[in-house]
Amino acid sequence: MSDLSRTAPGETWLAGVDGCRAGWLAVFVRPQGEAARLAVYSRFADLAAAPEAAAIIAVDIPIGLPERSGRGGRTAENAVRPLLGERQSSVFSVPSRAAIYADSYADARRLALATSDPPRSVAKQLFSIAPKIRAVDLCLRADAALVARVYEVHPELAFWRLNGGRALDQPKKVKNRLHPAGLALRRALLDKAGLPKALTGAAAPDGAAADDLIDALACAAIARRIHAGQARPFPDPAPCDNFGLPMAIWA
Repeated sequence: MSDLSRTAPGETWLAGVDGCRAGWLAVFVRPQGEAARLAVYSRFADLAAAPEAAAIIAVDIPIGLPERSGRGGRTAENAVRPLLGERQSSVFSVPSRAAIYADSYADARRLALATSDPPRSVAKQLFSIAPKIRAVDLCLRADAALVARVYEVHPELAFWRLNGGRALDQPKKVKNRLHPAGLALRRALLDKAGLPKALTGAAAPDGAAADDLIDALACAAIARRIHAGQARPFPDPAPCDNFGLPMAIWA
């Protein structure tokens, strides 16, 4: 863990979290100010149990899995895509719980087709993060108190919010390479939103990439909005899955 500030104990921490190569990248911030801590965890359960005891954990991962998926995935994905313009392709369609828990991509495709209306397979990129989706799902199903702390967010929707409700006109990547103009735009929005400057220009820690850090910071910005009562879920009200987990993306 990198501690970028000295702060009094007992104060509230919030967390913005993005998946990364090594597991989970967490940006811990206070509701206001420059205090920040940065950490990488191999397991989501360890992040949730971290000493900071974050009051809000805003994570870029689907939460709440349908038994059957509709056109475009869940209502949540369909609610946010129209807001994002050219960035809407970053919002993957979430398939059924059975497809997410499949043992192989072939099985996931078969199960996704069997549990969607109209029949639709599952994107390979989405299935590649299925282990992370399952990790969060299992943690939340095992701990009702954690459900009240963990919120689904999406970085591009977060930047839409930070940009005054306007979709960004620059991507983060072009042909799978980091796009400097897109990263600069996002860092400027994070600075304007008051995220710690020690982090917005920092290098990513081992096990994470530069865009992982940018996304985790965007999630932290939404964690602050949730804590302040300024965020809203998409859709509103949020439907719940069969385990009572809300299926909404917050911004």
